[in-house]
Amino acid sequence: MTLDNLIAQAREALTAAINNRRQEQDALIALREDPNLTEEAVTERVTARDAADAEVTRRQAVLDELLAEQAREEEIAALSQRIQPTGVRAGGIERSARISMEERTYRRDLDPRGQGFERDVAAAFLGDYEAQARLAQHMREERVERGDQLDRGQQQRAVGTGAFSGLVVPQYLTDMYAPAAQAMRPFADACRGHQLPPDGMTVNISRITTGSSTALQANENDAVSETNMDDTLLTISVQTIAGQQTLSRQSIERGTGIEAVVLDDLFRRYATTLDSTLLNQATTGLSAAATAVTYTDASPTAAEAYPKIIQGLSEVEAAMLDQASGDNIAIMHSRRWYWLQAAMGSTWPMITQPGIVVQTLGANFGETYGRGVRGVLPNGTPVIVDNNVATNLGAGTNEDEIYLVDRLECHLWEDSSAPMFIRAEQPKAANLGVLLVVYGYIAYTFTRYAHSRKVSGTGLVTPTFA
Repeated sequence: MTLDNLIAQAREALTAAINNRRQEQDALIALREDPNLTEEAVTERVTARDAADAEVTRRQAVLDELLAEQAREEEIAALSQRIQPTGVRAGGIERSARISMEERTYRRDLDPRGQGFERDVAAAFLGDYEAQARLAQHMREERVERGDQLDRGQQQRAVGTGAFSGLVVPQYLTDMYAPAAQAMRPFADACRGHQLPPDGMTVNISRITTGSSTALQANENDAVSETNMDDTLLTISVQTIAGQQTLSRQSIERGTGIEAVVLDDLFRRYATTLDSTLLNQATTGLSAAATAVTYTDASPTAAEAYPKIIQGLSEVEAAMLDQASGDNIAIMHSRRWYWLQAAMGSTWPMITQPGIVVQTLGANFGETYGRGVRGVLPNGTPVIVDNNVATNLGAGTNEDEIYLVDRLECHLWEDSSAPMFIRAEQPKAANLGVLLVVYGYIAYTFTRYAHSRKVSGTGLVTPTFA
Protein backbone atom coordinates (compact mmCIF):
# COMPACT_ATOMS: atom_id res chain seq x y z
CA MET A 1 0.00 0.00 0.00
CA THR A 2 1.36 3.42 -0.95
CA LEU A 3 1.48 6.57 1.13
CA ASP A 4 -1.18 8.09 -1.15
CA ASN A 5 -3.48 5.16 -0.36
CA LEU A 6 -2.94 5.64 3.37
CA ILE A 7 -3.72 9.35 3.07
CA ALA A 8 -6.89 8.59 1.11
CA GLN A 9 -7.98 6.11 3.80
CA ALA A 10 -7.19 8.66 6.52
CA ARG A 11 -9.30 11.27 4.74
CA GLU A 12 -12.22 8.83 4.50
CA ALA A 13 -11.89 7.93 8.18
CA LEU A 14 -11.84 11.63 9.14
CA THR A 15 -14.93 12.29 7.03
CA ALA A 16 -16.75 9.40 8.70
CA ALA A 17 -15.72 10.69 12.15
CA ILE A 18 -16.99 14.19 11.30
CA ASN A 19 -20.29 12.76 10.08
CA ASN A 20 -20.64 10.72 13.27
CA ARG A 21 -19.86 13.77 15.42
CA ARG A 22 -22.50 15.76 13.51
CA GLN A 23 -25.06 13.03 14.13
CA GLU A 24 -24.24 12.94 17.84
CA GLN A 25 -24.66 16.72 18.05
CA ASP A 26 -27.98 16.55 16.21
CA ALA A 27 -29.15 13.82 18.57
CA LEU A 28 -28.18 15.98 21.57
CA ILE A 29 -30.13 18.94 20.22
CA ALA A 30 -33.15 16.73 19.54
CA LEU A 31 -32.95 15.31 23.05
CA ARG A 32 -32.91 18.77 24.64
CA GLU A 33 -36.18 19.55 22.88
CA ASP A 34 -37.84 16.60 24.62
CA PRO A 35 -40.02 17.93 27.46
CA ASN A 36 -39.52 14.67 29.39
CA LEU A 37 -35.73 14.61 29.25
CA THR A 38 -33.73 13.64 32.31
CA GLU A 39 -30.33 14.83 33.46
CA GLU A 40 -28.94 11.31 33.07
CA ALA A 41 -30.06 11.14 29.43
CA VAL A 42 -28.45 14.50 28.66
CA THR A 43 -25.21 13.44 30.38
CA GLU A 44 -25.11 10.20 28.39
CA ARG A 45 -25.67 12.02 25.11
CA VAL A 46 -23.05 14.67 25.93
CA THR A 47 -20.56 11.89 26.71
CA ALA A 48 -21.26 10.29 23.34
CA ARG A 49 -20.84 13.65 21.58
CA ASP A 50 -17.53 14.29 23.38
CA ALA A 51 -16.29 10.81 22.41
CA ALA A 52 -17.11 11.61 18.79
CA ASP A 53 -15.22 14.90 19.19
CA ALA A 54 -12.18 13.02 20.46
CA GLU A 55 -12.35 10.62 17.50
CA VAL A 56 -12.35 13.57 15.07
CA THR A 57 -9.28 14.97 16.80
CA ARG A 58 -7.51 11.61 16.65
CA ARG A 59 -8.31 11.09 12.96
CA GLN A 60 -7.15 14.62 12.17
CA ALA A 61 -3.85 13.96 13.93
CA VAL A 62 -3.32 10.78 11.89
CA LEU A 63 -4.03 12.62 8.64
CA ASP A 64 -1.71 15.51 9.60
CA GLU A 65 1.08 13.05 10.37
CA LEU A 66 0.69 11.31 7.00
CA LEU A 67 0.59 14.64 5.13
CA ALA A 68 3.77 15.73 6.93
CA GLU A 69 5.41 12.44 5.98
CA GLN A 70 4.36 12.93 2.36
CA ALA A 71 5.85 16.43 2.32
CA ARG A 72 9.11 15.09 3.72
CA GLU A 73 9.22 12.32 1.12
CA GLU A 74 8.84 14.92 -1.61
CA GLU A 75 11.72 16.89 -0.10
CA ILE A 76 13.87 13.76 -0.01
CA ALA A 77 12.98 13.00 -3.64
CA ALA A 78 14.11 16.49 -4.64
CA LEU A 79 17.34 16.17 -2.64
CA SER A 80 18.12 12.78 -4.17
CA GLN A 81 18.47 14.38 -7.59
CA ARG A 82 21.41 16.52 -6.54
CA ILE A 83 25.05 15.52 -7.06
CA GLN A 84 26.57 14.13 -3.89
CA PRO A 85 30.13 12.88 -3.25
CA THR A 86 30.46 9.16 -2.77
CA GLY A 87 33.55 9.49 -0.55
CA VAL A 88 35.33 6.81 -2.57
CA ARG A 89 38.84 7.58 -3.83
CA ALA A 90 40.25 5.98 -6.95
CA GLY A 91 43.91 6.60 -7.81
CA GLY A 92 44.18 9.28 -5.11
CA ILE A 93 41.37 11.34 -6.68
CA GLU A 94 38.05 11.69 -4.89
CA ARG A 95 35.30 10.98 -7.39
CA SER A 96 31.70 12.04 -7.32
CA ALA A 97 28.65 10.22 -8.56
CA ARG A 98 25.20 11.50 -9.40
CA ILE A 99 22.60 9.95 -7.14
CA SER A 100 19.23 10.69 -8.66
CA MET A 101 15.70 9.46 -9.06
CA GLU A 102 14.75 9.40 -12.73
CA GLU A 103 11.54 11.26 -13.49
CA ARG A 104 8.73 9.63 -15.46
CA THR A 105 8.68 10.34 -19.19
CA TYR A 106 5.10 11.61 -19.03
CA ARG A 107 4.21 13.54 -15.87
CA ARG A 108 1.00 15.04 -14.54
CA ASP A 109 2.70 18.21 -13.23
CA LEU A 110 4.33 19.07 -16.57
CA ASP A 111 1.63 17.82 -18.97
CA PRO A 112 -1.67 17.35 -17.12
CA ARG A 113 -3.75 16.74 -20.27
CA GLY A 114 -1.32 14.22 -21.73
CA GLN A 115 -0.79 16.12 -24.97
CA GLY A 116 2.90 15.18 -25.02
CA PHE A 117 1.98 11.50 -24.89
CA GLU A 118 -0.54 11.92 -27.69
CA ARG A 119 1.90 13.90 -29.88
CA ASP A 120 4.55 11.22 -29.42
CA VAL A 121 2.08 8.49 -30.41
CA ALA A 122 1.28 10.44 -33.59
CA ALA A 123 4.94 11.26 -34.33
CA ALA A 124 6.06 7.65 -33.83
CA PHE A 125 3.85 6.57 -36.73
CA LEU A 126 5.54 9.17 -38.92
CA GLY A 127 9.01 7.77 -38.14
CA ASP A 128 10.10 10.21 -35.41
CA TYR A 129 12.85 8.21 -33.66
CA GLU A 130 12.94 10.47 -30.60
CA ALA A 131 9.19 10.01 -30.08
CA GLN A 132 9.62 6.24 -30.46
CA ALA A 133 12.41 6.31 -27.87
CA ARG A 134 10.23 8.21 -25.39
CA LEU A 135 7.35 5.76 -25.86
CA ALA A 136 9.72 2.82 -25.43
CA GLN A 137 11.03 4.38 -22.21
CA HIS A 138 7.46 4.90 -21.01
CA MET A 139 6.68 1.21 -21.55
CA ARG A 140 9.81 0.23 -19.60
CA GLU A 141 8.67 2.48 -16.74
CA GLU A 142 5.24 0.84 -16.76
CA ARG A 143 6.78 -2.62 -16.49
CA VAL A 144 9.01 -1.47 -13.61
CA GLU A 145 6.19 0.17 -11.65
CA ARG A 146 3.37 -2.22 -12.54
CA GLY A 147 5.29 -5.31 -13.55
CA ASP A 148 3.56 -7.39 -10.90
CA GLN A 149 0.20 -6.33 -12.30
CA LEU A 150 0.81 -6.43 -16.04
CA ASP A 151 -0.10 -9.89 -17.20
CA ARG A 152 1.96 -11.82 -19.71
CA GLY A 153 -0.53 -11.22 -22.49
CA GLN A 154 -0.30 -7.47 -21.94
CA GLN A 155 3.47 -7.53 -22.10
CA GLN A 156 3.31 -9.44 -25.37
CA ARG A 157 0.87 -6.91 -26.79
CA ALA A 158 2.76 -3.82 -25.66
CA VAL A 159 6.35 -4.53 -26.73
CA GLY A 160 8.11 -3.22 -29.79
CA THR A 161 9.03 0.36 -30.70
CA GLY A 162 8.42 0.06 -34.45
CA ALA A 163 4.71 -0.60 -34.68
CA PHE A 164 3.44 0.55 -31.27
CA SER A 165 0.24 -1.38 -31.90
CA GLY A 166 -0.67 -1.24 -28.21
CA LEU A 167 0.42 1.26 -25.57
CA VAL A 168 -0.35 1.47 -21.87
CA VAL A 169 -1.84 4.91 -21.31
CA PRO A 170 -0.04 6.79 -18.47
CA GLN A 171 -1.89 6.05 -15.24
CA TYR A 172 -2.46 9.68 -14.32
CA LEU A 173 -4.30 10.24 -17.60
CA THR A 174 -6.65 7.35 -16.88
CA ASP A 175 -7.23 8.78 -13.40
CA MET A 176 -7.89 12.21 -14.89
CA TYR A 177 -10.66 10.89 -17.12
CA ALA A 178 -12.54 9.16 -14.27
CA PRO A 179 -14.44 12.21 -12.90
CA ALA A 180 -15.83 13.19 -16.34
CA ALA A 181 -19.60 13.56 -16.70
CA GLN A 182 -20.80 10.05 -17.59
CA ALA A 183 -22.55 7.32 -15.61
CA MET A 184 -19.05 5.77 -15.28
CA ARG A 185 -18.56 2.72 -13.00
CA PRO A 186 -19.76 3.16 -9.38
CA PHE A 187 -20.86 -0.48 -8.99
CA ALA A 188 -17.80 -1.90 -10.77
CA ASP A 189 -15.55 0.01 -8.37
CA ALA A 190 -17.41 -1.57 -5.44
CA CYS A 191 -17.05 -5.13 -6.77
CA ARG A 192 -14.39 -7.53 -5.53
CA GLY A 193 -11.61 -7.07 -8.06
CA HIS A 194 -9.33 -9.78 -9.45
CA GLN A 195 -6.48 -9.84 -11.96
CA LEU A 196 -7.63 -11.30 -15.26
CA PRO A 197 -5.66 -14.49 -16.12
CA PRO A 198 -3.07 -13.98 -18.88
CA ASP A 199 -4.50 -16.58 -21.28
CA GLY A 200 -7.79 -18.00 -22.43
CA MET A 201 -11.27 -16.65 -23.02
CA THR A 202 -12.89 -18.23 -19.95
CA VAL A 203 -12.42 -18.15 -16.18
CA ASN A 204 -13.30 -21.41 -14.39
CA ILE A 205 -14.37 -21.77 -10.75
CA SER A 206 -15.13 -25.06 -9.03
CA ARG A 207 -18.28 -24.96 -6.85
CA ILE A 208 -19.26 -27.61 -4.31
CA THR A 209 -22.86 -28.42 -5.24
CA THR A 210 -23.25 -31.58 -3.13
CA GLY A 211 -21.76 -31.47 0.34
CA SER A 212 -20.87 -34.19 2.80
CA SER A 213 -23.27 -35.24 5.55
CA THR A 214 -23.32 -35.99 9.25
CA ALA A 215 -25.99 -37.65 11.42
CA LEU A 216 -26.46 -39.13 14.86
CA GLN A 217 -25.20 -42.70 15.17
CA ALA A 218 -28.16 -44.76 16.40
CA ASN A 219 -26.10 -47.56 17.95
CA GLU A 220 -22.46 -48.31 18.53
CA ASN A 221 -20.73 -49.81 15.48
CA ASP A 222 -23.59 -48.75 13.17
CA ALA A 223 -22.49 -47.24 9.87
CA VAL A 224 -22.04 -43.49 10.11
CA SER A 225 -23.50 -41.04 7.65
CA GLU A 226 -21.68 -40.65 4.34
CA THR A 227 -22.54 -38.57 1.29
CA ASN A 228 -20.13 -38.26 -1.59
CA MET A 229 -19.19 -34.65 -2.29
CA ASP A 230 -19.53 -33.35 -5.83
CA ASP A 231 -18.64 -30.11 -7.59
CA THR A 232 -19.81 -28.28 -10.69
CA LEU A 233 -17.60 -26.10 -12.85
CA LEU A 234 -18.70 -22.48 -13.14
CA THR A 235 -17.38 -21.19 -16.48
CA ILE A 236 -17.26 -17.42 -16.93
CA SER A 237 -16.70 -15.90 -20.35
CA VAL A 238 -14.02 -13.28 -20.93
CA GLN A 239 -15.63 -10.41 -22.84
CA THR A 240 -14.16 -7.58 -24.88
CA ILE A 241 -15.25 -3.96 -24.56
CA ALA A 242 -14.06 -1.71 -27.38
CA GLY A 243 -14.79 1.53 -29.19
CA GLN A 244 -13.27 3.40 -32.09
CA GLN A 245 -13.23 6.83 -33.69
CA THR A 246 -11.78 7.92 -37.03
CA LEU A 247 -10.33 11.43 -37.12
CA SER A 248 -9.21 13.39 -40.15
CA ARG A 249 -5.55 14.34 -40.27
CA GLN A 250 -6.68 17.92 -40.71
CA SER A 251 -8.49 17.89 -37.34
CA ILE A 252 -5.41 16.44 -35.63
CA GLU A 253 -2.76 18.56 -37.32
CA ARG A 254 -4.72 21.82 -37.52
CA GLY A 255 -6.87 21.46 -34.42
CA THR A 256 -6.03 21.89 -30.74
CA GLY A 257 -6.31 18.96 -28.34
CA ILE A 258 -8.61 17.00 -30.66
CA GLU A 259 -7.15 13.61 -29.79
CA ALA A 260 -7.35 14.41 -26.08
CA VAL A 261 -11.08 15.14 -26.40
CA VAL A 262 -11.73 11.93 -28.35
CA LEU A 263 -9.65 9.80 -25.97
CA ASP A 264 -11.47 11.32 -23.01
CA ASP A 265 -14.82 10.38 -24.47
CA LEU A 266 -13.70 6.84 -25.40
CA PHE A 267 -12.37 6.17 -21.90
CA ARG A 268 -15.57 7.44 -20.28
CA ARG A 269 -17.69 5.35 -22.61
CA TYR A 270 -15.55 2.29 -21.86
CA ALA A 271 -16.06 2.68 -18.09
CA THR A 272 -19.80 3.24 -18.52
CA THR A 273 -20.23 0.21 -20.80
CA LEU A 274 -18.33 -2.00 -18.35
CA ASP A 275 -20.54 -0.96 -15.42
CA SER A 276 -23.77 -1.18 -17.41
CA THR A 277 -22.78 -4.69 -18.56
CA LEU A 278 -22.36 -5.83 -14.96
CA LEU A 279 -25.83 -4.57 -14.10
CA ASN A 280 -27.92 -5.14 -17.20
CA GLN A 281 -26.43 -7.87 -19.41
CA ALA A 282 -28.92 -10.59 -20.28
CA THR A 283 -28.58 -13.88 -18.35
CA THR A 284 -25.42 -12.98 -16.40
CA GLY A 285 -25.91 -9.34 -15.33
CA LEU A 286 -26.94 -8.54 -11.77
CA SER A 287 -30.54 -7.81 -12.76
CA ALA A 288 -30.81 -11.22 -14.44
CA ALA A 289 -28.97 -13.10 -11.68
CA ALA A 290 -30.85 -11.60 -8.74
CA THR A 291 -33.98 -13.17 -7.25
CA ALA A 292 -36.88 -10.71 -7.20
CA VAL A 293 -38.54 -9.36 -4.06
CA THR A 294 -41.71 -7.91 -5.57
CA TYR A 295 -43.06 -4.57 -4.36
CA THR A 296 -46.47 -3.89 -5.92
CA ASP A 297 -48.12 -0.61 -5.03
CA ALA A 298 -50.19 1.93 -6.97
CA SER A 299 -49.19 4.68 -4.51
CA PRO A 300 -45.71 3.72 -3.38
CA THR A 301 -43.98 5.29 -0.39
CA ALA A 302 -40.49 4.96 1.02
CA ALA A 303 -41.92 3.66 4.30
CA GLU A 304 -43.56 0.78 2.42
CA ALA A 305 -40.55 0.11 0.20
CA TYR A 306 -38.07 -0.12 3.08
CA PRO A 307 -39.40 -3.44 4.51
CA LYS A 308 -38.92 -4.97 1.05
CA ILE A 309 -35.27 -3.90 1.14
CA ILE A 310 -34.87 -5.53 4.55
CA GLN A 311 -36.56 -8.68 3.22
CA GLY A 312 -34.05 -8.79 0.39
CA LEU A 313 -31.12 -8.40 2.78
CA SER A 314 -32.46 -11.17 4.99
CA GLU A 315 -32.65 -13.48 1.96
CA VAL A 316 -29.08 -12.58 0.97
CA GLU A 317 -27.86 -13.75 4.37
CA ALA A 318 -30.06 -16.85 4.31
CA ALA A 319 -28.54 -17.82 0.95
CA MET A 320 -24.95 -17.23 2.08
CA LEU A 321 -25.15 -18.67 5.64
CA ASP A 322 -21.60 -19.11 7.01
CA GLN A 323 -20.11 -17.79 3.76
CA ALA A 324 -21.67 -14.36 4.31
CA SER A 325 -19.07 -11.63 4.75
CA GLY A 326 -21.53 -9.16 6.25
CA ASP A 327 -20.27 -6.59 3.73
CA ASN A 328 -23.69 -6.05 2.18
CA ILE A 329 -24.45 -3.13 -0.13
CA ALA A 330 -27.51 -1.73 -1.89
CA ILE A 331 -27.24 -0.42 -5.45
CA MET A 332 -29.87 1.97 -6.78
CA HIS A 333 -30.45 4.75 -9.29
CA SER A 334 -29.99 8.34 -8.13
CA ARG A 335 -33.72 9.01 -8.54
CA ARG A 336 -34.47 6.21 -6.06
CA TRP A 337 -31.87 7.48 -3.59
CA TYR A 338 -33.34 10.98 -3.58
CA TRP A 339 -36.85 9.55 -3.34
CA LEU A 340 -35.85 7.75 -0.15
CA GLN A 341 -34.30 10.98 1.16
CA ALA A 342 -37.53 12.86 0.48
CA ALA A 343 -39.49 10.58 2.81
CA MET A 344 -40.82 12.01 6.08
CA GLY A 345 -41.78 9.95 9.12
CA SER A 346 -43.06 10.37 12.66
CA THR A 347 -42.03 7.00 14.07
CA TRP A 348 -38.61 5.57 14.82
CA PRO A 349 -37.26 2.03 14.40
CA MET A 350 -37.78 -0.29 17.36
CA ILE A 351 -34.15 -1.44 17.16
CA THR A 352 -31.28 0.99 16.82
CA GLN A 353 -28.31 0.20 14.58
CA PRO A 354 -24.58 0.82 15.08
CA GLY A 355 -23.63 4.37 14.11
CA ILE A 356 -27.21 5.41 13.25
CA VAL A 357 -28.99 8.01 15.41
CA VAL A 358 -32.37 6.62 16.42
CA GLN A 359 -34.33 9.68 15.23
CA THR A 360 -33.11 9.36 11.66
CA LEU A 361 -34.15 7.01 8.87
CA GLY A 362 -30.65 6.58 7.50
CA ALA A 363 -27.79 8.90 6.67
CA ASN A 364 -26.59 10.80 3.62
CA PHE A 365 -22.78 11.22 3.54
CA GLY A 366 -22.95 14.09 1.07
CA GLU A 367 -20.51 12.46 -1.37
CA THR A 368 -20.62 13.42 -5.04
CA TYR A 369 -21.67 10.91 -7.71
CA GLY A 370 -19.18 8.12 -8.36
CA ARG A 371 -17.14 8.72 -5.20
CA GLY A 372 -18.06 5.53 -3.35
CA VAL A 373 -20.72 5.04 -0.66
CA ARG A 374 -23.33 7.80 -0.77
CA GLY A 375 -24.96 7.01 2.56
CA VAL A 376 -26.55 4.27 4.65
CA LEU A 377 -30.05 2.87 5.04
CA PRO A 378 -31.71 2.84 8.47
CA ASN A 379 -30.18 -0.58 9.22
CA GLY A 380 -26.68 0.64 8.31
CA THR A 381 -26.46 -0.93 4.83
CA PRO A 382 -24.20 1.20 2.56
CA VAL A 383 -25.77 2.57 -0.62
CA ILE A 384 -24.04 2.79 -4.02
CA VAL A 385 -25.79 5.20 -6.39
CA ASP A 386 -25.34 4.14 -10.00
CA ASN A 387 -27.18 5.68 -12.94
CA ASN A 388 -26.43 2.67 -15.10
CA VAL A 389 -29.36 1.06 -13.26
CA ALA A 390 -32.10 0.77 -15.90
CA THR A 391 -35.19 2.97 -15.51
CA ASN A 392 -37.28 1.48 -18.33
CA LEU A 393 -38.28 -1.81 -16.71
CA GLY A 394 -41.72 -3.31 -16.04
CA ALA A 395 -44.92 -3.28 -18.04
CA GLY A 396 -44.99 0.51 -18.09
CA THR A 397 -41.27 0.75 -18.98
CA ASN A 398 -40.85 3.23 -16.13
CA GLU A 399 -39.56 1.09 -13.24
CA ASP A 400 -36.09 0.77 -11.76
CA GLU A 401 -34.72 -1.83 -9.33
CA ILE A 402 -32.84 -1.86 -6.02
CA TYR A 403 -30.12 -4.51 -5.83
CA LEU A 404 -28.96 -6.12 -2.59
CA VAL A 405 -25.75 -8.13 -2.58
CA ASP A 406 -22.85 -9.39 -0.52
CA ARG A 407 -20.14 -7.16 -2.00
CA LEU A 408 -17.41 -9.80 -1.70
CA GLU A 409 -19.47 -12.15 -3.87
CA CYS A 410 -19.56 -9.65 -6.74
CA HIS A 411 -16.47 -10.80 -8.66
CA LEU A 412 -14.91 -8.73 -11.45
CA TRP A 413 -11.77 -9.72 -13.36
CA GLU A 414 -9.99 -6.93 -15.26
CA ASP A 415 -6.73 -6.51 -17.10
CA SER A 416 -4.75 -4.13 -14.87
CA SER A 417 -3.54 -2.14 -17.86
CA ALA A 418 -6.99 -1.78 -19.46
CA PRO A 419 -8.21 0.07 -21.32
CA MET A 420 -5.61 -0.19 -24.07
CA PHE A 421 -5.16 2.46 -26.75
CA ILE A 422 -4.39 1.77 -30.43
CA ARG A 423 -3.64 4.51 -32.95
CA ALA A 424 -3.54 3.33 -36.58
CA GLU A 425 -3.03 5.42 -39.71
CA GLN A 426 -2.59 2.76 -42.41
CA PRO A 427 -6.24 1.55 -42.66
CA LYS A 428 -7.50 5.07 -43.42
CA ALA A 429 -4.40 6.49 -45.12
CA ALA A 430 -6.15 6.95 -48.49
CA ASN A 431 -8.79 9.09 -46.75
CA LEU A 432 -6.27 11.04 -44.64
CA GLY A 433 -7.89 9.44 -41.60
CA VAL A 434 -6.45 8.27 -38.29
CA LEU A 435 -8.16 5.43 -36.43
CA LEU A 436 -8.26 5.53 -32.61
CA VAL A 437 -9.35 2.35 -30.78
CA VAL A 438 -9.81 1.74 -27.05
CA TYR A 439 -10.36 -1.81 -25.78
CA GLY A 440 -10.08 -4.09 -22.76
CA TYR A 441 -11.01 -7.55 -21.46
CA ILE A 442 -13.27 -8.32 -18.48
CA ALA A 443 -14.99 -11.27 -16.82
CA TYR A 444 -17.48 -11.22 -13.96
CA THR A 445 -19.92 -13.33 -11.98
CA PHE A 446 -22.48 -12.87 -9.21
CA THR A 447 -23.44 -16.56 -9.09
CA ARG A 448 -20.58 -18.28 -7.30
CA TYR A 449 -23.26 -18.35 -4.62
CA ALA A 450 -26.81 -17.62 -5.81
CA HIS A 451 -27.47 -14.94 -3.24
CA SER A 452 -28.31 -11.57 -4.84
CA ARG A 453 -31.76 -10.04 -4.50
CA LYS A 454 -33.56 -7.15 -6.21
CA VAL A 455 -36.59 -5.17 -5.14
CA SER A 456 -38.72 -4.67 -8.24
CA GLY A 457 -42.30 -4.05 -9.27
CA THR A 458 -44.82 -1.27 -9.73
CA GLY A 459 -43.80 0.25 -6.42
CA LEU A 460 -40.62 1.42 -8.10
CA VAL A 461 -42.10 3.45 -10.96
CA THR A 462 -40.79 6.92 -11.71
CA PRO A 463 -40.83 8.63 -8.29
CA THR A 464 -42.74 11.82 -7.55
CA PHE A 465 -41.46 14.43 -5.15
CA ALA A 466 -44.70 16.04 -4.10
